[in-house]
Amino acid sequence: MKTITKKILIDRIAESTGMKRVAVKQVVQEFLDEVIVELGEGNRLEFRDFGVFEVKNRAPRIAQNPKTLERVPVPAKRTVKFKVGRRMREAMDLPADTADTVTKTAGVPGMTETKVTTTAAQAQSKIHVEMGPGVAGTIRAESTPSHEHEPANAH
Repeated sequence: MKTITKKILIDRIAESTGMKRVAVKQVVQEFLDEVIVELGEGNRLEFRDFGVFEVKNRAPRIAQNPKTLERVPVPAKRTVKFKVGRRMREAMDLPADTADTVTKTAGVPGMTETKVTTTAAQAQSKIHVEMGPGVAGTIRAESTPSHEHEPANAH
């Protein structure tokens, strides 16, 4: 298992969209900052098919130090719970070495169609995003078979 950092994701997004890395970094950081602000205010964040972030209040309790068996009071606190969405759950159920193709298309100047072959851990379906003037966006997901083991002249 590899660790994927924010820098790696920013580099991937910049490469796949053709946007400058600095602009992508600014957007990603602003997104993360907004997530933190909303959760800090106790709001629920829902990203369809990806998952839901919720703030949960933990009641105060009495814990026990396993070494000394001393009882220790633990104060109430807030924590963030993440509930996995449908597409992520399906991606986690696939074998890690399954390859899929992700196609992203956007009708935005400077952005072109990109096809990327990734592992199932990165993407479990073919995603087609269509954006037009004044349209927020439509996402359709279709399962795609892996063509990894086909002979080179089969295409």
